[in-house]
Amino acid sequence: MMQRRKFIKALFAASALALLPFRTFAAMWNTSAFQATKLQEAMAALQITNISPSNDIQMVAPDKAENGAVVQIEVTSRISNTESIAIFVENNPTALIANFLFGEGADGFVVTRIKMAETSDVLAVIKSGNRYFSAKKRVEVLENGCG
Repeated sequence: MMQRRKFIKALFAASALALLPFRTFAAMWNTSAFQATKLQEAMAALQITNISPSNDIQMVAPDKAENGAVVQIEVTSRISNTESIAIFVENNPTALIANFLFGEGADGFVVTRIKMAETSDVLAVIKSGNRYFSAKKRVEVLENGCG
């Protein structure tokens, strides 16, 4: 009987530890930023201010997307100490598409597929320290992807 109680206590403790990363992730999730319908609202929710355009950011995206439901975007930051890469699409129902957070020493590089409602600029914003840098690329959408 005593062995079973110890086992159950250990099982509950392990379950609580397993859920800890999910709680940490939930704390990092910025609901208001991801629900913002306007670009400036999403940026304000992420506390992004004073963005400087940078040639140290490379963005690869198609000039024309046959189908807005699947648009591949690649962002590479050569800015030292890149902490995050946020991707915005101004003409989407919600402007913030993704916000990737990096640990110290990680390469500032992401590849993802996004949905685009219509032709728009795709904006990548890189955070390094208290500074923000950006690059953008116009993507013409030939077939609507959001709906």
